Amino acid sequence: MKSERNWLHLAATAHPQDAARLILAAAANGQIRAQCQLGQILLDGYGIERDPKLARHWFARAASQGDAEGQNLYGRCLQLGWGGEVDLPAAALYYHKAAMQGLDWGQYNYAQMLAKGWGVALDLARALDFYRKAAAQGHAKALNLVGRFYEEGWVVPADPHMALDYYRRSAEGGDFRGQCSYASMLTARGLIDEAVCWLQRAMQTATPAFLQKMIEVLQSSIHAELRLVAEEMRKHLQNTVTPLSSNRH
Repeated sequence: MKSERNWLHLAATAHPQDAARLILAAAANGQIRAQCQLGQILLDGYGIERDPKLARHWFARAASQGDAEGQNLYGRCLQLGWGGEVDLPAAALYYHKAAMQGLDWGQYNYAQMLAKGWGVALDLARALDFYRKAAAQGHAKALNLVGRFYEEGWVVPADPHMALDYYRRSAEGGDFRGQCSYASMLTARGLIDEAVCWLQRAMQTATPAFLQKMIEVLQSSIHAELRLVAEEMRKHLQNTVTPLSSNRH
């Protein structure tokens, strides 16, 4: 534990290239947390040459030792084809391993596979169960999706009050989709000013593709305030450079 604390402290304060060398040495020395971190910086090319194939190798190393974060990240490689072939059944298997260890991202990702029928049989009831497990840990994206189940009446009876509460917690947790979901329900209740505030917050972190969809929806709103937000989003989209790295979870 002392050696782990040492490299973590040094890596956090070092120049990116020096940090990469420290992380590489710790990973080669068997530090599982370093192996996951090494995979992350190899995906991003942060302080080290970008190498998705090698990143996948290090995530697999951590996963093979039973590390929940490593299992989840190796699952992402298998799902999205980072550094190798796509294998959805294997991705679902590793997400499930991480989920059963209580990792919120593993629970969320496994729920996504169940909800879409990717690599596993489609099972909305089980998906909701794992979304709830992640939501109970404050996972903002999972909170939004539990809210969606209650809004749409999937598996559970439709309950707009429960949906509103889950969307609110997702929004407060920083998920841009949750913020837009919450704004939509606020709009339906006539709380336009509050909805505008949440849409403006969502605009700061939403992906370009999601922003474009929101612009298309808002520009046809009967509320002038929301049409103005659509114009704000359009200008923001024009001035925003798409980040190179994606959500690694």
